[in-house]
Amino acid sequence: MTKENANPDDLTPGGETPHEGISSENIAADTAETGSADENEARIQEFKDKWMRAEAELQNYRARSKRDIDDARQYAIQKFARDVVEAAENLQRGLASLPPRSENDEPLLSKLREGLESTERSFISILERHGIACDHPKGKSFDANLHQAMAETESAEHTPGTVVESWTPTWTLHGRLLKPAMVVVSKGKSEGGEST
Repeated sequence: MTKENANPDDLTPGGETPHEGISSENIAADTAETGSADENEARIQEFKDKWMRAEAELQNYRARSKRDIDDARQYAIQKFARDVVEAAENLQRGLASLPPRSENDEPLLSKLREGLESTERSFISILERHGIACDHPKGKSFDANLHQAMAETESAEHTPGTVVESWTPTWTLHGRLLKPAMVVVSKGKSEGGEST
């Protein structure tokens, strides 16, 4: 096809013949396929919304994964810690089984008591450095999340629901319960001496 016998509609603004296959009919068909500007804006907005939702889900997944990893690091030793606090309680029981201090104590007994007390302080300090805490609940309000009631007793001195005696302490690992305290709880005293 030469410039002389070319259709004037098929010429480009510079008077040159366009590439084969591109015509005003093809351009009109492409415009019809892609839709109007409003439809294009709507599609762009739809894709943007999908992208934003996917980005939010990814951020939530990252936060959940980080929290799970942190929990795994902090609480991986939970079973071991539970066993270790048994040893700490046995050490405390051993100290409690010694006769009360007196001025007439045998030197051997005094040294034994001092050695056990020093060992217990050091042991508890090591546990605390690793996030294991011990709490003696005597005199505090009973909390079913931290205490296990082993018995109830009448007490005119304590309000109902107060821990009167603690057989074992509450142990926690980074604030999470390891072992509840075994306690005796006051149930108050009814009039006439009968229990409530």
